[in-house]
Formats: sequence, structure tokens, C-alpha cells
Amino acid sequence: MDDVEITDVNEGGIQVEKHPPKNLDLTSLSILAGELLSQYGWYLLAVTVLVYLLIQHLKKRRSSQSCQSSAPQTPQDAVLVAKRQEAMEAARRKMQEQLDASAAIYKEKQKQKQQQKQMTEEASSSTTMLKPKTDKKPLRSTDYSPLSGQGGGTCSWRPGRRGPSSGG
Repeated sequence: MDDVEITDVNEGGIQVEKHPPKNLDLTSLSILAGELLSQYGWYLLAVTVLVYLLIQHLKKRRSSQSCQSSAPQTPQDAVLVAKRQEAMEAARRKMQEQLDASAAIYKEKQKQKQQQKQMTEEASSSTTMLKPKTDKKPLRSTDYSPLSGQGGGTCSWRPGRRGPSSGG
């Protein structure tokens, strides 16, 4: 029973042998796909991108048409919109008035500070003109000479060490 052949007899008397299907693999299909991609890969990529952009454009057009073709606003909606705009305008005016008031207060304070500064400058300039400064101390004594090396503090030139230098 291992080697069984199935035969079929037709009406015409012709015998047809039927063999079980062989193991079909996809190697021929993968080879064909690889050849197509290697020859037409860039074209396929360009076509794919163009189709994608076309779909996006059509979606935008459809959404914009659906928005425009929707029913116009009802009079009630128009009234609500007008009320909201009026309320926003009133709020803006109120905020602008507050800002203007605070700016005026700030400007007045700046004027007062400027006047006070001028008054103090006039008073201080008149007192400084009358008193010359006589309590200046000299920074160093009059007999100091930086070239002589005397009169300095801890900084003075000293000769180097005697003896062999290190290195040689």
C-alpha cells in the first residue's frame, strides 16, 4: 500500500494518472519579487509616495468641503457669538484702563523720585563746594622709589642660591 497510484477512467476510455501535489515553496515568487524591486524599486517608491500625497490631499479637500457644506449658523448661535465678543471687548477695555491707571501712578512716582534726586544733588553739591577735602593720606611715603628696592614690605629682590643648579 506504500506505492499506490490512483487512476481515473474517463468516458472516452483515456486513463489519467493523478499524482499528489508536490511541496510548493515560494522561492520562485521571492525571486520574481526581488527582480522587480531591483529593476523598478525607485519607480515603485515614487508611485507609493505620490499615491500617499494624493490620498492626503483628497482627505483635506473632503474635510474642508464638509465644513463648508454644513448648515449655516442659526440666529441663536450668531447672538451668542456677538454676546461673547462684546464681553471679551468689555474685559479688554477694563484691563486696559487698569493698566493705564497703574502706568500713570508709576509715572508720577518716577517724577517724584527725579525731583527728590535733584533736590538732594543740589544740597550735596552746595555742601561739597564749600568744604575742600584736606584729610587725604598719601598712599606711600615721599622717599619711596620703586627702583631702589627699599621701603617695600615683604617683596624685595634676593639673589639666587649658590651652588650647583639642579639639572646639570
